[in-house]
Amino acid sequence: MRVSRIRKTLSKLYIQVLIGIVAGIFVGHFYPDIGSQLKPLGDLFIKLIRMLLAPIIFASVVVGIARMNDLHEAGRVGVKAVLYFEIASTIALLVGLAVVNIVKPGSGMNIDPAHIDSSAITSYTHAAQQHGMLDFFMSIVPNSIVGAFANGEILPIIFFSLLLAIALAKLGPRTAPFVDMLDMFLQGMFGVVRIVMYVAPIGAFGGMAFTIAKYGIGTLASFGQLMLCLYLTSIFFVVVVLGVVMQMCGLPLWKFLRYIKDEIFITLGTASTEAVLPQMLIKMEKMGCSRPVVGMVLPTGYTFNADGTAIYLTMAAMFIAQAMNVHLTIWDQLLVLGVLLLTSKGSAGVAGAGFVALAATLATMHKIPVSGLVLLLGVDRFLNEARAVTNLIGNGVATVVVARWEGALDMNMARAMLNRDGDTRIDALAPIGQATAGQPTPAQEPIVRSNLR
Repeated sequence: MRVSRIRKTLSKLYIQVLIGIVAGIFVGHFYPDIGSQLKPLGDLFIKLIRMLLAPIIFASVVVGIARMNDLHEAGRVGVKAVLYFEIASTIALLVGLAVVNIVKPGSGMNIDPAHIDSSAITSYTHAAQQHGMLDFFMSIVPNSIVGAFANGEILPIIFFSLLLAIALAKLGPRTAPFVDMLDMFLQGMFGVVRIVMYVAPIGAFGGMAFTIAKYGIGTLASFGQLMLCLYLTSIFFVVVVLGVVMQMCGLPLWKFLRYIKDEIFITLGTASTEAVLPQMLIKMEKMGCSRPVVGMVLPTGYTFNADGTAIYLTMAAMFIAQAMNVHLTIWDQLLVLGVLLLTSKGSAGVAGAGFVALAATLATMHKIPVSGLVLLLGVDRFLNEARAVTNLIGNGVATVVVARWEGALDMNMARAMLNRDGDTRIDALAPIGQATAGQPTPAQEPIVRSNLR
């Protein structure tokens, strides 16, 4: 009986990932020579997931919107999502700014910019030169569809998927066989995801072992105040801000976190929210959010709703200014916020994107030396884990909010899934038009929709 209980516990994905993380820390610290060679394990898992992102996002968006009876609904969902994204990002920036001004983690370091070797950040500053708003908007339209899919560029894929879905919806019932075929293809992709997730613990182990071996636990002690500040601020944002938002939606945050615990631990181990996007798409729909809302809000949120990145960018910029004794007035800090609202958009769910956005912000400001980025190189990977997990939770909450706001959230289904104490592993979704347990068919949806619009 006891053995079977242990075996059941060990069979859960989040337990396996947690074991992988702890083992990675152990190997990276005590056997750094071995740990430094394990990076390919983490990279391989990320590559396996990335190869699935483009087709999954494409099929999810096209199938969901093409089967909407009213195209105005798609536009309404998009507007509500962007509005929520902007409000959440602004609150995250303000929270980060308030905490970093109170704690002042960079004070007393007295770093002289003239003595900093900035050669290590050349790649980031070069990338930041192509990070302007005009470049961002131009990048939404791909040079070619094939190129966007080959490079896994999320925004161009979403843009093309929206155009195709609208065109199919306008053509009417004759496109149904093609949409059905895409739906079956999507189920196959989710099946591949379940296979790939078997190697998630190995990916988390390799990624954590490499990080500890390369940067060492001593690096954490050197910048402990900044790290503690970021982690506690992220926890505060999730518990207080997102907790209030979930409460307004009529759902408990803690049960939602338990529901996506597998994805949280995988993100913690790999420092990438991309690694769990396919499972999040499935879980949010299983929770009762309508597929069109999930297909539009969740992938788009990876670009426009990076709450954790917003907190990190504010705190990192102010940390560098404090460390280099650069005095910023309240107006300078508000200007930093305004610039961050722009540069934080387009940050992908992979490690390094936030660093590029920070470089773009400092380059735009001309007050905080860009060379100060060197101070963060050693701990950026550890900071990235906090912002990635916060981004993941924030996008899950955003999907719930927009679905509830749109009246496209089955509350009975949501409560039933969140109240489950057992395994929340995902199975393939039923094709649209076939009701899963507790979910309405398209014919029943008007009955479920509320007056929240």
